[in-house]
Amino acid sequence: MSHHNKRPLSRRTVLTGLGAATVTLPFWTLSGCSSDSSDTTVTRTDSSNSGSTGSTGSTGTGSDLDLSYSWASGGTSALTANFPDDSLFDSASACALALTGTLTQGPCYFSVGSLDDISEGLDGLPMQLCLQVIDSDCNPVSGLEVEVWHCDVAGIYSGDTSDADDGGQQFNSAFCSDNDREALQSKWFRGYQVTDSSGRVNFKSCFPGWYSSRTIHIHFKITSNGNQELVSQFCFPDALTANICTTQSDYASRGIQDTTLASGRDTVYGSDYDDYLFEWQQNEDGSLLAFKTIQIS
Repeated sequence: MSHHNKRPLSRRTVLTGLGAATVTLPFWTLSGCSSDSSDTTVTRTDSSNSGSTGSTGSTGTGSDLDLSYSWASGGTSALTANFPDDSLFDSASACALALTGTLTQGPCYFSVGSLDDISEGLDGLPMQLCLQVIDSDCNPVSGLEVEVWHCDVAGIYSGDTSDADDGGQQFNSAFCSDNDREALQSKWFRGYQVTDSSGRVNFKSCFPGWYSSRTIHIHFKITSNGNQELVSQFCFPDALTANICTTQSDYASRGIQDTTLASGRDTVYGSDYDDYLFEWQQNEDGSLLAFKTIQIS
């Protein structure tokens, strides 16, 4: 898309009044439900996944980059790997948190429909996004609506709020979409799925880009019984983002993000980010698999 090559966004370097007050994150602790996830690079072979044998990134530091393949390009149309089965989550760490209806969702959210491929055909590093929700006893929770949204390769959020439940009244088009005409006519990288009997949702997407003052991240929202909500976000290890942003053709022109996790300057996480890191794997087709288990109470 043409806007992918536009100048970096002229956003404020701090999100006072836009982000810091509106994307408050709950305090999370690691759950003891699943197997221990070490900082050692692990290779998984899953017979049910026709193309996703690869190296798993460390959720502690993300410094173990054992990449066997070049990163894919071309967006989700380049995905040939099947989604892995539920054994994916056997060694995944889980974040424990309480459902709450009081947290706000930030200036770049508006509601969209149910989608499994949320890319709307945009280019980028193809990514499989898998989330699993479990309860306090580590049992999967079905029937929850899990919604995700993130920016595109250029760090721009889509902005077509015409069908949003609230009319997009809280959406800040200047900040989130840079008033880009194409973005304001699009709904890319937004959608929800309902958790299945394994407590799981799967999305096809592309690795997000970055914008000033924020590390690369993906927002998510969980709705229970139509009214209880949790709103938060996950991020990626610095070593992984640096590799993608310097070696994958769709991202290399912009280079490494200006706000890393290690800098402690991210306006949401600060230096407290370990529990928010995605676990990840490079698939044989060169796509990225990002996954996380969320424990609700």
